[in-house]
Amino acid sequence: MKEQQPENTVCLPTIAIVGRPNVGKSSLFNSILKRRHAIVHFDSGVTRDRVSSTGVFEGRRFRLVDTGGLGMGKGEKRGVDFWDRSIEKQVELAIEDADVIFFVVDVTCGLTGLDEEAAARLRSTGKPVILVINKVDGDAATPHLHEFDRLGFQRTFEVSSLHRRGIPALMSEALREFTGSTDVQEQPRLKIAVLGRPNVGKSSLVNKLLGEERVIVSDVAGTTRDSIDVEFTLNSAEEQIPALLVDTAGLRKRSKVDGAVERYSTMRAEETLRNSDIILFVIESSPTGATSQDKTIARMIVDSGKPVIIVSNKWDECTGRKAQEVLAEIRYTLPHLSFAPVVFTCAKTGYNFRELYRVIAELRARMAVKLSTAMVNRVVADAFVKTAPQRVGVKAFKVYYGTMTANPPPTFQLFVNDPKLCPDNYKTYLEKYITKAFELTGLPVRLIFKERERRELVFPKVDRRKKGRKQRIRPYRVDRPDDGERD
Repeated sequence: MKEQQPENTVCLPTIAIVGRPNVGKSSLFNSILKRRHAIVHFDSGVTRDRVSSTGVFEGRRFRLVDTGGLGMGKGEKRGVDFWDRSIEKQVELAIEDADVIFFVVDVTCGLTGLDEEAAARLRSTGKPVILVINKVDGDAATPHLHEFDRLGFQRTFEVSSLHRRGIPALMSEALREFTGSTDVQEQPRLKIAVLGRPNVGKSSLVNKLLGEERVIVSDVAGTTRDSIDVEFTLNSAEEQIPALLVDTAGLRKRSKVDGAVERYSTMRAEETLRNSDIILFVIESSPTGATSQDKTIARMIVDSGKPVIIVSNKWDECTGRKAQEVLAEIRYTLPHLSFAPVVFTCAKTGYNFRELYRVIAELRARMAVKLSTAMVNRVVADAFVKTAPQRVGVKAFKVYYGTMTANPPPTFQLFVNDPKLCPDNYKTYLEKYITKAFELTGLPVRLIFKERERRELVFPKVDRRKKGRKQRIRPYRVDRPDDGERD
């Protein structure tokens, strides 16, 4: 099944990079895109899923797909483990979706039996194939160069992914037949990242959202190694939202991270967190709530300031418990994410996915909210009337006026007499009050206190000496600033 595309956009030409393990496919992928996107390591079999991204060459946009190494021959069954079969399936899907195939071989090793078997399989597809002889570095002797003539491919290019030698000529040939259809503007997409610890069902969730087996799923922790970007259309009610779904590697405790590949995977997941628009934080439905590692990831998400939805997956395994009981435990164990909505799902059956679509669409709408200064001041004034801050020393904490400065995350700048006079618990109270008043569920509210003179106090003064009687609220005199800051 092809990756979902919006109906009103032109499909980009797709180039798939195929070859046996450790011939430099991921290095070629990064070299063409001119950035580090796929994980590159000397160990073979690092790439398992299809890693795709869009790129531009001479004003023409294309989609590039990196694949895992073909480690077995066609029809081979004996001695093939789970990873070989899963990678094989992903490669076949990449070939099916491709418009052009880069068949990569390694000049330092010469022609191998796996190369010949892969070449025969690619010829049988009928797709345009370009033979890419990689690792032709400098003036070093290449005694195996002419061995690849036996494969019979007419279009052959010698490249060096390390030095980007031969890449422009290769891309010119690949996009030569697509000149008229590649000069298109890419629509801005809602970038949705799926984050969580290992083995909570992130890849299963991604496959269910896409409606296809796009990433490899297994019970082995650490199956996903790289961040997998997939473009699709999120259908919500009557709206079709162009989106980019990113599956990430499971985040383990730093003390348990073993090996360079896993360290790279963790770094890529953290980079994805910083660059995403919405985070789907996947945890496992459990009567005991979140784990210690879930709490660590939650703190990372809060610090990033990204909109977030808590996806409590594997609800089918949480038998004998009511949703309200499990929800209470999640709120208790993840207090820093009290602003985030919780959706109970089962990625295997698709349970409650329609609700997940709805929550994502609502969160996207909240990200575009802009509030007037007058509305902000009214809400903060109500918060002060309902619950006044405790005194710190002899002076009381006072807010003169506030305004919304950014979204997302929703950031409010409050001009106060002294930021040090505001207790931490009262700042938390104001954040929660603003979140509830403006229905900013899923967005981490940020309050910035700025010290200012008293001349702009706009909130009501409550006479606390009149106990037991209806209080008359007398507003302070308002002297507007001369710097142009108005409602």
